[in-house]
Amino acid sequence: MYTDTVNKLINEFEKLPGIGHKSAVRLAFYILESPIDVAKNMADTLIEAKDKVKFCSICYNITESDPCEICSNKKRDESIICVVENVKDVVAMEKTHEYKGLYHVLHGSISPMNNITAGDIKIKELLERLKDDTIKEVILATNPTIEGEATAMYISRLIKPLGISVTRIAHGIPVGGDLEYTDEITLIKALEGRREM
Repeated sequence: MYTDTVNKLINEFEKLPGIGHKSAVRLAFYILESPIDVAKNMADTLIEAKDKVKFCSICYNITESDPCEICSNKKRDESIICVVENVKDVVAMEKTHEYKGLYHVLHGSISPMNNITAGDIKIKELLERLKDDTIKEVILATNPTIEGEATAMYISRLIKPLGISVTRIAHGIPVGGDLEYTDEITLIKALEGRREM
């Protein structure tokens, strides 16, 4: 029913993660009904982001300078690396203002169902970093999913023979959560992650 150009615009929006057909139509018509400056600014910003933003050559976080701000910050504890699945996990950890070490972004997790193997994510690059004798601990902060757990176990088995301490973040019940509404896996992780008071 739409013109070829409008259909093309809708199709491009549908390629974005989490955007279905209705949302794509809504976004397309937002652009079409906005002043031309809105579309130009959006296009310019997209091109600028693709041009300027890259991956840090050390930790694989996104950055506009290489190495990234975290890797080049001499106030960070260089003896600890926190391994996360994606860039958004770095942001979440940094919001706590508690973690002062370095990061390593895997860009995914091992998922045989999705044909993602250890070679498809940044595990080899992590092991390269561990050849430096300054690393004393690796914190595995992959997501508490089947894929995240499998990835953590796989990495742990590779690192332990190197004599580096390998820890896993505790998973458990969120503050304000009720036990009766908590699933079994979360309760098990909460019990495993318990500490002395």
